[in-house]
Amino acid sequence: MNNSSRDLRDTARRIPRWAGIGLFLYASVFALSAAKAFLVPVVLGFLLSMVFAPIRRALERLGFSSWLSSFVIVIVLLCGSLGTAATLAMPVSTWIENAPRIERQVEIQLNGVSQSINEVFKANKKIEALASGSDDSKKTVKVEKGKSVTTQAAMLAPSMVAQLLFTFVLLFFLMASGDMFYEKLVHVMPTFRDKRRAVRIVYNAERKLSRYLFTITLINFGLGVAVGTAMLVYGMPNPVMFGVVAFLLNFVPYLGALVGVIVAGIIALLTFDWYGWSLIIAGTYLTLTTLEGQLITPYFVGRSLRLNTVVVFLTVSFWAWLWSAVGMIVAVPLLVAVRTICEHIEELDHLSAFLSERHGEELPPDAFDEPPSNTAPQDTDHEYD
Repeated sequence: MNNSSRDLRDTARRIPRWAGIGLFLYASVFALSAAKAFLVPVVLGFLLSMVFAPIRRALERLGFSSWLSSFVIVIVLLCGSLGTAATLAMPVSTWIENAPRIERQVEIQLNGVSQSINEVFKANKKIEALASGSDDSKKTVKVEKGKSVTTQAAMLAPSMVAQLLFTFVLLFFLMASGDMFYEKLVHVMPTFRDKRRAVRIVYNAERKLSRYLFTITLINFGLGVAVGTAMLVYGMPNPVMFGVVAFLLNFVPYLGALVGVIVAGIIALLTFDWYGWSLIIAGTYLTLTTLEGQLITPYFVGRSLRLNTVVVFLTVSFWAWLWSAVGMIVAVPLLVAVRTICEHIEELDHLSAFLSERHGEELPPDAFDEPPSNTAPQDTDHEYD
């Protein structure tokens, strides 16, 4: 028995370290994918609780209890979600019902464009044949008929509603418990230094997530108003829906703007007879999102929150593949939280520098943070000593 145990230990030592890391990563990805239905609302609940914790504390300082403050915040979020869903419900349901007709219209429009291009190619071939004396066979451009548009929205609706309700219920209990999880975290830390670092990490992550998401939400709201106004001026159908869609899609870096440009161009192609309007409207959407992404967001989002663009793109793509639309939304907040944790752990300083924007590694971690107030972090740190 002892020999077999010794042989197993020797075999474990001979396994390369990178192989163990690879197996761990593979198992983690598999677990995240398999438990998607449970983990998605849990992750959303914890992220939202960190984002709205400062608001809860502000309401508590005004005399509201934790339960009442949490209830008000959850009700406001629930009403906002229902209002957004109601705004999108009618246009989306109309598109789903008319999907075959819309598909045929797109094919007709694209056939018209392809026929125009085909005539240009035919004329070019005739000129080349006359110049060279050869008789080339005529070629035609064919547009393959795509598959019919199908949807399973009715089947997915119950599970989506259940996950949404689970998220809000979990959010309510997390916020109603106050700072219980922070207190437990500090309690289990073995040394005074670890307690201070744990409090610092938690409050910095909470503050940065709140600042980031609130700032991005306000910027996206302004972008939605601008896009909706532009679509109203152009005479596009449902300009309010365009504004809501632009507001939601802009929470997804890069990919959201691309999807919005494509959707605006396709709807313009179906709405107007002249093909140029499709390019003009798609170009307007692209211009507005470019101004937002290159000028407005970098100005209002603190430099300490800017991340490596390549890492952001890969992170969004990975979580989109893993958790679809919800993964794209939570990708950047999770990345902000990971970088905040890395900033306060010496062994992870190199990872924090890698996740930061260009030349961001030259800055101290808290260079652009607000000076600590005399309320939450310091009082909590002193209380937990």
